[in-house]
Amino acid sequence: MAAPPSAYDRAITIFSPDGELYQVRYAFEAVKKGWTSLGIITDQGVILAAEKRRMLPLLDLEGIEKIYKVDDHIGVTFAGMGSDGRVLIDYARQVSIRHRLTYGEAPTVEYITKSVADIKQAYTQHGGFRPFGVALIFGGVNNDNIPRLYRTEPGGQYFSYYAVAIGLGGDVANNYMEKQYNKNMSLSDAIELAVKALFKSRVSTSDENKNDLINNFGQYVEIAYIDVKQKMFSRVSEKEINDIVADNKGELLS
Repeated sequence: MAAPPSAYDRAITIFSPDGELYQVRYAFEAVKKGWTSLGIITDQGVILAAEKRRMLPLLDLEGIEKIYKVDDHIGVTFAGMGSDGRVLIDYARQVSIRHRLTYGEAPTVEYITKSVADIKQAYTQHGGFRPFGVALIFGGVNNDNIPRLYRTEPGGQYFSYYAVAIGLGGDVANNYMEKQYNKNMSLSDAIELAVKALFKSRVSTSDENKNDLINNFGQYVEIAYIDVKQKMFSRVSEKEINDIVADNKGELLS
């Protein structure tokens, strides 16, 4: 008698007849429910952006961080289970420190990404574990002054992108960036694109009033960048984000 489909998700080490690990698939679902995060690269640098949502009336949004500095030249954001993301980001920082102490040079963005992806993959092939329910976007500028952007998946795969969004509004943000993205755009234009993509994805996935979002969008968004000249992780202020929203109010309300 054939086992029911649900039997294949009782352990991470059991493949289904169609070659899937159902626990990994479920981890992807956790990512899809996370707050939207995205990354964009241009010839001038890399942008990381993420939204924050007030889930409870008394929640302090200033105490929530969605974009983290891994090294001077590398940042990371995530979507999915925040606890899993925090642990993996701490691990990425340790990898970066060890690399600097061992080799006396900064690690590449791909080296950090692969190290985290290796840990994710290991948690898909041992009994008693569960996969990490989080996807991370690493962005940075290597010593050769070339900006790089990578997304890691719960199953341990990672891919390089020019622009990518993950989370609750990921599909909407990706569709918008596919139409508007230009690799030759300036860093300021990329920041503006990130703000617009996050605003449109926010509107499509919530019942919040557009005018209310326009007036307060800066407190719901985090944006950081690393430019190719300085190769330093920097954050965009709330005022700068609000100014971008105000300058594009007509398009965002249409």
